[in-house]
Formats: sequence, C-alpha cells, structure tokens
Amino acid sequence: MSRKSPWLVPYGPDPDARTRVVVFPHAGGSASFFRHWAQHLGPGFAVQAVQYPGRENRLAEPLVPAMAQLAQGVAEALADGPADPRETVFFGHSMGAAVAYETLRLLEARGSGSVTRLCVSGRELRAPGEPAAPAVRDDEQLMASMARLGGTRSAVLDDPELREMVLGIVRNDYLLIDTYRPDPGAQPLRADVLALTGDRDPQVDLGRIDAWASVTTGAYARHVFPGGHFYLTDHAPRLLRLVTGGRTAG
Repeated sequence: MSRKSPWLVPYGPDPDARTRVVVFPHAGGSASFFRHWAQHLGPGFAVQAVQYPGRENRLAEPLVPAMAQLAQGVAEALADGPADPRETVFFGHSMGAAVAYETLRLLEARGSGSVTRLCVSGRELRAPGEPAAPAVRDDEQLMASMARLGGTRSAVLDDPELREMVLGIVRNDYLLIDTYRPDPGAQPLRADVLALTGDRDPQVDLGRIDAWASVTTGAYARHVFPGGHFYLTDHAPRLLRLVTGGRTAG
C-alpha cells in the first residue's frame, strides 16, 4: 500500500507497526479529528486516518457527494501496491461508520482478509427501503444540527470564511449520508463487527443499533458509553481498548 496516498494520513511514530487502525471521520469531519489517538496506543499500532476530498490537505479537490464513489476511493487507496499483510481494524464514526462498512465490502469482495474487525460508532444501520431524511440545506438548519450534535468549535462558526467552508462540506456530507442506503443483497462480511454509541446520542436509537449484527457472519457485540454523539472525545483510551481487543498500552 502506498504510504503517500492523499486518502490516508498517518499518525504516530511507527507507520509500519504490525497492527493498523484505520479511522473514518464523521460528516463535516477530517483526518485531524483523530490526530491524538496514536498517543493512546502502545508500540505495534499505527493509526491511519482517512482524508475525504475537499478538506485539509485535499482542500482544492472537489467534494464527493455519493457513497459509492467515496468508498471506492478509500478502497483503492488501501489496496494500492503490494498486499499489506498486517492485521487491520476499521473504526468509523457517524457517516464514517457507513463509509467504513462500504469500503470493507469492496475489499472483502477483492479477497482481502486483513481487516479483522469493523467498529461502527454513532450510527444505526438504516434499512434499504427506509425513506430519506428531510433535506437540510438552509445555513441556519445546518448550524442548528451541528450545535445539537456537538463536535464543532463555536469559533469556527463565528468566522464568516471558515463558516462558509465548513457549511459547504457539511451540506455535501449530509446529502451523501441522507441518500445512502445499504445494498439489501450485499454479501455478509467475514470481519467481526463492534457497534459503539453514546447513551444520549440524539441520532441513535439503542433499540436499532443491533441491526449491525446482520451484516456479518463473524462475531457481533455492542458497547454503550456515557455521552452524546461525540462521546468518543471523552472516552478515547477506553474506547481504543475495545477497538483493539484490549491490546492498547493505556
């Protein structure tokens, strides 16, 4: 795999570690959201954060408004070059959970077995025929939604230029995730699945999160943390122990 791919941002001192944790950001998010995660992992772990087009080091590139195109881009970056034999764990938060799932589907269809666990955070598995959510296009609606979920610093929204840029990214990502539905005929994954959420997340119904068990022939488990949609910012060490099967240093 090429380490210079714009799709993947490495964090931590050991990019060649025996186990890698590939992390997928939320709607409106970017790779740097996960920049501190490597400090919670011991030797032998590498963090690679997916960088979607149109943000940070890829700011000049057009945003991607369709799930199939986005997942294809990530899958190609991960599959580029010689086969990577390292054990890999996927972690996706909110929109990133769906991107991680679709990326893993593509990789497994190519015969890859390096991803042993898919961790889906802060997102239900929507039914294929479920109606699309009402479109959110007005700036005030977007800002209200972001404030309700948290995760965006108020200073960003107070700066007119930053606000315009961020709202454009969020509008694109909301369109992407609101129009996405999983393929009802999808081949089940071989990787284990771990579902994670906060107990006060306004976007997640605890009664529906276990639908993720249906996407795999492997093991399934779920864990509920105290907190809202961005519970993970307060529980990173404990969360990463679950994500890595208890093998972190923290």
